[in-house]
Amino acid sequence: MEDPSYRKKPPPPAKKRNRNLLLRYAGLAFQMMATLGLAVFIGYKLDQWIGWSFPILMIIFSLLALTLLLWQIIKDTRRNE
Repeated sequence: MEDPSYRKKPPPPAKKRNRNLLLRYAGLAFQMMATLGLAVFIGYKLDQWIGWSFPILMIIFSLLALTLLLWQIIKDTRRNE
């Protein structure tokens, strides 16, 4: 006879699942905005401090942040839950 404690839990209701997904993706959107804004700000300030007329560090930092954010989004959305 099978022990009932080993049974899988039933999946949560669809409404609760949708709410959890909404919160997760809203958190990802906020994380994207904050990270990209911080990268641009730091790059801008470093370019000002160094005195370069072309904002190379701002471009580099923003592209690096976008790359990391896309990697994070792909990793989070491919997770099986």
